[in-house]
Amino acid sequence: MNHQQLFEQIQKKRSFLCVGLDTDILKIPKHLKDTSDPIFSFNKEIIDATAEFSVAYKPNLAFYESLGWQGWESLEKTVHYVREKYQDIFLIADAKRGDIGNTSNLYARAFFDKLDFDAITVAPYMGEDSVKPFMTYLDKWVILLALTSNKGAFDFQFLKDEKSGDQLFESVLKTSKDWGSNESMMYVVGATKAEKLKEIREIVPNHFLLVPGVGAQGGSLQEVAKNGMNNKCGLLVNSSRGIIYASAETDFAEKAGEAAKKVQQEMEILLSESKLI
Repeated sequence: MNHQQLFEQIQKKRSFLCVGLDTDILKIPKHLKDTSDPIFSFNKEIIDATAEFSVAYKPNLAFYESLGWQGWESLEKTVHYVREKYQDIFLIADAKRGDIGNTSNLYARAFFDKLDFDAITVAPYMGEDSVKPFMTYLDKWVILLALTSNKGAFDFQFLKDEKSGDQLFESVLKTSKDWGSNESMMYVVGATKAEKLKEIREIVPNHFLLVPGVGAQGGSLQEVAKNGMNNKCGLLVNSSRGIIYASAETDFAEKAGEAAKKVQQEMEILLSESKLI
């Protein structure tokens, strides 16, 4: 899925919602734990309930890897289910990988060849040669961590270079934007740092931004849209816990659908106000 196709999906669904499949075996409804694959059973129902309101899904790999081979199997089944039933969905592997070139090449093979994700989150700390292997897949996307929503972001990401005057996250953006194009790269920018989106847009005006932190983490969707939206929307806003754990009872999927619809309706208003639909 290229940049224009992603924008067309946003227009079609009147939504730029990404649902985070942070599926915790300890939090899923009790009645699913008797099924042969509780994680996949949960994901399948969440996807069916929210797909009409979402343009993307983002499984967080830690929730699957923590379960060993069974978790990996659940992940594979989830990806295959989306690919078979919802071909218009953009799939993001929230893996946060980042290593030397040979290792990154194998990570890319795992998530792009084996699992057929559209995109993967990558930590850029080790530099260009650790990112390039992911970018050899011309129809795939790399999503670089730029400015995250956690409190620890202040430990390093705002450190200022005395010579250039740039903060570290600005240096990451300025250096990495030439590694690819807005057809192959996105950036993670936390919703709790929404006031920084204007500065970020000055550096990368045309790239898509993946924005976590709306909902349970306290980020404001309105502030994100106000500061980060461009002339092709340019945003994928992620919500995980606020949607997938809207209920812990047998009505969990129904409640997840209602929560996703509510976010979609807010996004529709924002897209309309920006004359993008």
